[in-house]
Amino acid sequence: MSQGLKIRKDGELDFLSLGALIHRLDPGIIPFRKATKCRIHVSGGEFNVAANLSDCFRMRTAIATAMSDYPIGDLIAERVRAMGVRPFYKHFKHDGVTGPNMATVYSDQGFGVRAPVVFYNRANEAAAQLKPGDFDWKAIFAGGVRWVHSGGIFAALSPTTAELAAEMMKAAKAAGAVTSFDLNFREKLWKISGGNEHAVETIGRIVEHVDVLVGNEEDLQKGLGIPGPEVHSKSKLDPSVFFGMIDGVTKKLPHVKVVATTLREVHSTNRHSWSAVAWIDGKTFAAPTVELDVLDRVGGGDGFAAGFFYGLLNGDTPEEAVKLGWAHGALLTTFPGDTTMATLDQVRAFAKGGSARIQR
Repeated sequence: MSQGLKIRKDGELDFLSLGALIHRLDPGIIPFRKATKCRIHVSGGEFNVAANLSDCFRMRTAIATAMSDYPIGDLIAERVRAMGVRPFYKHFKHDGVTGPNMATVYSDQGFGVRAPVVFYNRANEAAAQLKPGDFDWKAIFAGGVRWVHSGGIFAALSPTTAELAAEMMKAAKAAGAVTSFDLNFREKLWKISGGNEHAVETIGRIVEHVDVLVGNEEDLQKGLGIPGPEVHSKSKLDPSVFFGMIDGVTKKLPHVKVVATTLREVHSTNRHSWSAVAWIDGKTFAAPTVELDVLDRVGGGDGFAAGFFYGLLNGDTPEEAVKLGWAHGALLTTFPGDTTMATLDQVRAFAKGGSARIQR
């Protein structure tokens, strides 16, 4: 038993994600309407957590996902291997014209007073075609899986992806794994698949089997349908609204043992104040606030989730787990791309109050 969670001590896999793999095109500070070149980042809200846990925290991780067999799929699969994540692929044959495709996300970095702009092309996405029965959960869980994770982005892709997420969570609970879900509410995705009411109904069927939730107060309101409290935040760093909603979460989902989120005050695109908070088995915890010089903000939340989950899996105290997530998420914003380039030593040093002094 750890912080109200029954985390098994051993298993073939420490962590398994279910989600969509995407590639993000990044023209840097140049907006797309003027771009002449882009970097390619392999990403996915659920994949990022598995990749971070593998590459930085040296945990044994895997992802269950769709793979379309064409050069973009090959590029993405190479990056999955490079991050040390074991893939369980449902393969789709690409017809050379219409797909099924690996989704594309377009996201410039913005600069100063100019915010980043994000838009998608998820037309005929292979991951949206995933459905219950596509993965042999009995075989996947046979060697033991300690923690299983999915998120609201994947659930929003199609009716069948939400059903698959619910199927996996149910199988994971039966196999003795801890289950987590990042609400990651994306208005653009849910708008075309039924809107907020449908989102609440859909997510509700998944979180019936979930122990750990990640999401801010907007995620809790729009993803779970929990009314906001009669508390108004003084700033984005004020956790009172988030903690004020926990009673609503526990009444609706009494089996949930952990709810956590990052707190971010955006002063400009490249200057943020950053913190994190968690409610763990009836107690509240908060990380310090740090001023960040941000290179690329995409993936910071997934960076927090990875460090936080690592702390819980590793048996660290709740305070340490929150700080590890906070520290890793902060460091991740200093690298280009969506996944980590940090080391565990760097994360632990920052969590203990480390500085940016040169390391010799």
